[in-house]
Amino acid sequence: MLAATNLEVVYDDVMLVLRGVSLEVPQGRIVALLGANGAGKSTLLRAVSGLLGVHDGVVSRGSITLDGEPIHNLGASRIAALGIKQVMEGRRIFVELTVEENLRIGAHVKPRSLKANLDRTYALFPVLADRRRKIAGYLSGGEQQMLAIGRALMQDPKVLLVDELSMGLAPVIVESLLPVIRRVVDETGAACVMVEQHVMLALEIADTAMVLAHGDIALRGDAKELAADEARIERAYLGRSSEA
Repeated sequence: MLAATNLEVVYDDVMLVLRGVSLEVPQGRIVALLGANGAGKSTLLRAVSGLLGVHDGVVSRGSITLDGEPIHNLGASRIAALGIKQVMEGRRIFVELTVEENLRIGAHVKPRSLKANLDRTYALFPVLADRRRKIAGYLSGGEQQMLAIGRALMQDPKVLLVDELSMGLAPVIVESLLPVIRRVVDETGAACVMVEQHVMLALEIADTAMVLAHGDIALRGDAKELAADEARIERAYLGRSSEA
């Protein structure tokens, strides 16, 4: 569904942030993208979603395809229209609007599908149904993250990019939210790339995982196999493990 090949990203014409990274995400699969701060994880997501221009980064080499069609030269709005949806780091909801207004703004579907997608989102997150008329800025951090995920799901994504779902949330909230991503992927067949600092929780729901270190892939493999070898992951975080 989604592929990046030999991707290089340069910031400010001098800083090489991604160094020939390749990524494949089949339909109905989750790739956990792991690594220390500054490894290039969010940069990779922004390259895929077309948002690099906002951050003065450019794709200097390589390609990105969706369903086999190149998208790396398209703008963010066009990429979003093709089915790549990103849940941004820090949630980025409209805090002065209600829960349901946030969800409706996220939708690009016909009225009948709009109702179906609202019903699906409220089924995934019943607390949002209870608070549908509440101003989003008054939600708890966990509820705001549910809203950010729900807003992306309102658009029937082919590819779902989730950047730091756990940021600012208690581990118990993260434990309840991550399985929802697994459920969404299983039910819709979407492909998903998930940047996450809670490594073991991410590996529980992912199919495969990649560890980035200094813009390179230090390690990749089956998520369950990597979860059974924490020392190997730790070495990869420090850039001391060769790709596998």
